[in-house]
Amino acid sequence: MSQPLVSVIVPTKNSSRTLADCLASIKDQSYKPLELIVVDNFSSDNTPEIAKKYTKQFYTQGPERSPQRNFGVNQASGKYVIIIDSDMNLSKDVINECVDLVESNNSISGVIIPEESFGEGFWAQCKKLERSFYVGVSYMEAARFFKRKDYLKLKGYNESLVSGEDWDLSQRIGSLGKIGSIKSYIYHDEGKISLSSTIRKKFYYAKKFSQYKDLSSNQSSVSKQTSIIGRYRLFLLHPRKLFANPIIGLGMLFMKTCEFGFGGAGYIVARIQNK
Repeated sequence: MSQPLVSVIVPTKNSSRTLADCLASIKDQSYKPLELIVVDNFSSDNTPEIAKKYTKQFYTQGPERSPQRNFGVNQASGKYVIIIDSDMNLSKDVINECVDLVESNNSISGVIIPEESFGEGFWAQCKKLERSFYVGVSYMEAARFFKRKDYLKLKGYNESLVSGEDWDLSQRIGSLGKIGSIKSYIYHDEGKISLSSTIRKKFYYAKKFSQYKDLSSNQSSVSKQTSIIGRYRLFLLHPRKLFANPIIGLGMLFMKTCEFGFGGAGYIVARIQNK
């Protein structure tokens, strides 16, 4: 019996630092057959040249990640689609485990792949520690592997959302069946993180978050996702992990406090501007 085709969609923009490793990890998957589709958002670096070394299915589309992803899925031929960011590396059995899970249980409509961060410097270590607390926490993770027919039925990612779009799609996909998860990891290349860049990014995305928060379909999860007390409780319930390296643990708590502060400011600014 032939194995179903899986289409891998990778949106990019000025991703030359991480793209080759990302695409190589896709080509190196234990599962075959695969179809690799790269959708670039008008990069000004050599992202297109790198992508074309790995696939003939290279397209240009914008203006944000969600339209790129949806465009890529519309070009796809696979029974299944998996959405991978250009700064992610897949461990060898990711796609194989996703296919095995869904093929063995038709009620599963989406699959969560656990993530682990890596990068350079102190703040990257803090981010790695933070992300480790979210593995297995259903309201903090989002599915990346879908049946293509389900994805198209729901019209994919909501293109009006810039923040929270993966949570939104995962929750809508979950309405069609169950959300499963696998054991193999995706490794997220954070690069060299600075505290200032982290809080600027949080401020930007928080300004866009109200659109996601206001969607009625998201209310059951959004209160958990936005609860500051709940997030600190999640960290403090595992003190041995949090303070295995006390300096990293305290740094992570400080980083999250800054993110919450600037995120809240961004959200308030957006609300005022919208009114």
